[in-house]
Amino acid sequence: MRMDLSPTQLRAVVTLADHGTFTAAAAALGVSQPSLSRAVAECERRLRTRLFERTTRRVRVTPEGREVLELARRLVRDYDDGLRHLAGYLAGTHGSLRIAALPSLAATLLPPFVLTMRTRYPGVHVAIDDALGGSVQERLARGDADVAVTARSQQPRAEQLEIPLARDEFFAAVPADDPWSGADHLPWTALAERPLVVFTGASTIRGLVDSALARHRVEVGEVVEASNVGTVGGLVAAGLGTAVVPGFVLPLLAFADLHYIPLRPRVTRHIVVAHRSERPLGPPARAWLDLLLDPGTERPGLPGVTWAVHARNHA
Repeated sequence: MRMDLSPTQLRAVVTLADHGTFTAAAAALGVSQPSLSRAVAECERRLRTRLFERTTRRVRVTPEGREVLELARRLVRDYDDGLRHLAGYLAGTHGSLRIAALPSLAATLLPPFVLTMRTRYPGVHVAIDDALGGSVQERLARGDADVAVTARSQQPRAEQLEIPLARDEFFAAVPADDPWSGADHLPWTALAERPLVVFTGASTIRGLVDSALARHRVEVGEVVEASNVGTVGGLVAAGLGTAVVPGFVLPLLAFADLHYIPLRPRVTRHIVVAHRSERPLGPPARAWLDLLLDPGTERPGLPGVTWAVHARNHA
């Protein structure tokens, strides 16, 4: 037997049982008594059983009605919870947000913004997937991430929209006792004088550094490669060479007690927030984007980092 009972009909049964009279139940629901009576009668007809015993003053739930009432309460509660969740999702206050980001940005750029997001929208679950540059783009392309925070692509994908977020300049990282440590700045050509500690080719940093070295005609000699920021810092601290690192990476090297000298001419890495242009952003992702680009949002102050300025009606 198929029983098509609407949430309105189930709510009528629950409210009548709770209030005991058609007059009180109708007032609680904001409907007329005849309308409430028809809703309850239709439930009984479809269930083929009496749910209430009627008297001149009150109604009493029948034994069969008690069984139905228990289920009806649960269904109405689940229905209301679902609608509240849907309303919250549409308002950006509930749901989930998946962010793909470069490891250095996930550790230094994202945390204060995520904290603000959680404070404003505690019902939004935030998941951060940190990965190297190409993997970040792939996660976004596959739909495994709603948005990405990464370095600007040298060959942008047609299906991805990149919005400027910040830029960070490059520094030469040296041990505290290095002869260069007190310099105000260094020319890129000075890097030809000593070994370099560099990130592996999978890192977006490596490509930018290689391009800058080539542009300034710097022929690099001995090179030590590493993929992890901490490893790069440890190698530099041990005296194995000088590293070229951008501003957002500096906080991750604090343990190594290094000194950072700005490189000139200034070379910057452009940081963007990206999303799929042909796929509408969900409300939580839209709320995140608004937060990132809102000039009123507090932003961390880091050496060599300049934040992009957007009007409040940016998108």
